[in-house]
Amino acid sequence: MEQRDTGRQGPPAWAPRVDPGPLLPDAAPYRVLGTEAARAADPALLRTLHAELVRGRRFNTQVTALTRQGRLAVYPSSTGQEAGQVAAALALAERDWLFPSYRDTLAVVARGVDPVRALGLLRGDWHTGYDPRSERVAPLCTPLATHLPHAVGLAHAARLKGDEVAALALVGDGGTSEGDFHEALNFAAVWKAPVVFLVQNNGYAISVPLAKQTAAPSLAHKGVGYGMPGRLVDGNDAVAVHEVLTEALARARRGGGPTLVEAVTYRLDAHTNADDATRYRDEEEVAAWRAHDPVTLLERELTGQGLIDEAGLRRVAEDAEALAAGLRDRMREDPPLDPADLFAQVYAEQTTQLREQAALLRAEIEAEAEAAGDTPGEAAAGAPPDGGGGAAGEGVR
Repeated sequence: MEQRDTGRQGPPAWAPRVDPGPLLPDAAPYRVLGTEAARAADPALLRTLHAELVRGRRFNTQVTALTRQGRLAVYPSSTGQEAGQVAAALALAERDWLFPSYRDTLAVVARGVDPVRALGLLRGDWHTGYDPRSERVAPLCTPLATHLPHAVGLAHAARLKGDEVAALALVGDGGTSEGDFHEALNFAAVWKAPVVFLVQNNGYAISVPLAKQTAAPSLAHKGVGYGMPGRLVDGNDAVAVHEVLTEALARARRGGGPTLVEAVTYRLDAHTNADDATRYRDEEEVAAWRAHDPVTLLERELTGQGLIDEAGLRRVAEDAEALAAGLRDRMREDPPLDPADLFAQVYAEQTTQLREQAALLRAEIEAEAEAAGDTPGEAAAGAPPDGGGGAAGEGVR
């Protein structure tokens, strides 16, 4: 509040620093599909979004199967949430940055990162799996919301340098209960950083429903408290999410500051492959959301407008199956592992302690190799005696 001294006795008069009206989200989530606005949408965009949604759904099912085979340590599926992830990736300009959370592997792939590299962290064979700088995609963030201040920092730095760059940070509804979320929003609004926060509200923070996390009218309303607009959108409507994010990113690039977007969606699968979702939700609830499936919604719009036929649908499905087959084949190959990499990416210049530890490990590996009759090179590469991996479950697809 701006305080003004009126010269009168008593407290000074005050007025809101910012009119909260324009910052408030709509009363209901914004939608395009199934409305007249869909007729005005770019047909090419509709087809692209649909193709990416189908690929994304197949990607989720394939990676889930690979996790059951032991090819990944864990996989947080985004089945049911593909619209937000695909729309986020496609709304970004080439120079923009994506800051994903652990459930946003699909967004990373849709951004153009090689699928196997995108799964590197969840596979457990590399620190990130891809080069964040060249891909302009931050590492997948497992700790809830800790990547949001990083997104603000990058966006603020770009603004100070005069670069036309925006950052898009993805987080779940559970992440909005973390302090990092609130710190990031506060700094972003004060600095007018060119960053957009996309909250994918899928109803549950693991097993905790949204009603037990917040009493706010919506998560989008939280933006008002920090002085930024809040937008509420149907998270299963890929066209609506793409439109809202495109507008928010354009606003950020031209100096308008941050935006908080809440996409209302639903996680059809369990939290991860280690979770039993039947303990905290019933099948009736899941079935109701399956009727609002993002792939079905967009496919219905395309066929209704005559923008795709059976042959087109078949081509999209075949392309998605080719993605899954390639991923399946490549993930069966055990990556070459070098234990020396443990020390390679810690500091730009290794410390004395790291050099000592690396030397100790190298000596142990060479001693084991000599005892086993292997060459030092074979042992240093970390190849297990049986080739590793095994073939258990390879018939599951």
